Amino acid sequence: MLPAAIVAALLASLTLRASAETAPEAPRYGMELEGFAYPFPVERYRFTSQRQPLQMAYLDVRPTRDTGQVAVLLHGKNFCAATWETTIRALVGAGYRVIAPDQIGFCKSSKPEGYQFTFRQLAENTHDLLASLGVTQPVMVGHSTGGMLAMHYALLYPHDLARLVLVNPIGLEDWSAKGVPPISVERWFARELKTNADAIRRYETTTYYAGHWEPRFEPWVGMLAGLNDGPGKVRVAWNSALLYDMILTEPVVYRLPEIAVPTLLMIGQKDITAIGKDMAPPEVQARLGHYPELGQTAAKAIPGAKLITFPNLGHAPQMQDPDGFDAALIRELGPR
Repeated sequence: MLPAAIVAALLASLTLRASAETAPEAPRYGMELEGFAYPFPVERYRFTSQRQPLQMAYLDVRPTRDTGQVAVLLHGKNFCAATWETTIRALVGAGYRVIAPDQIGFCKSSKPEGYQFTFRQLAENTHDLLASLGVTQPVMVGHSTGGMLAMHYALLYPHDLARLVLVNPIGLEDWSAKGVPPISVERWFARELKTNADAIRRYETTTYYAGHWEPRFEPWVGMLAGLNDGPGKVRVAWNSALLYDMILTEPVVYRLPEIAVPTLLMIGQKDITAIGKDMAPPEVQARLGHYPELGQTAAKAIPGAKLITFPNLGHAPQMQDPDGFDAALIRELGPR
């Protein structure tokens, strides 16, 4: 008899193969995700950055019962503001005004031909957006790359946040220091040009959803695949390559003890995310992306941080188990 772990892996593989075979062909979307509908009205923040006009798409959803509390949701590398849908609805129901931007280079926002992507620049763009909306002292919730951005934001603007929530953030380890080899922007670019729905689905199943695929995840595959295969695919891939370079070359883990904002870590324990892991030797891959340990270490490093864990969830707990995640988030934020 085969071991249970092998049986589970085989079943997951068969389920994923069946999903890929029955999934509709991915649509093609515009360079700013034209054609893909968001669940709430999309606003535009127009500004000048690095000597060029840009627009930053964002959602601004207000509660019926305004408590004066604001939550800002920062998406991850392969996510958009729309992927926060269930959390937005839960927070609005709890009395929060919710602002969820698409960062420059992502989703419905501008894809510059040339831009020096840094976490400082993205944090500054976000800070300026919030200032234009008159938002002060929000709760900032960052997921994945958005979590890494949120940490940089908290270091840059420690007096402008009420609280920091990090949902399976990347940046809790320095991948280069652990052995990920140098990866050129050109190599990232070549890889991104090959992105397709099947590859996205396989990666998300393994990493985001801990090996468990459900049809309700399919729209997010189509969103990414359609953007990456649309008429602006070259510009989209180039922006993505620059962003990956930013992530690998701007580690934040060494500055966790400097974070002075009350911090909550929400960590899916089945997460194995590590940027550049697939380009590293097997012995290096084995050392990366151990989120049970990374979460514990980060909680000890950030002064006063609290850690809550989701034992059976992967990199995207807010999407894999939205009811459980949203209930935990609102409980931890407290009544409003």
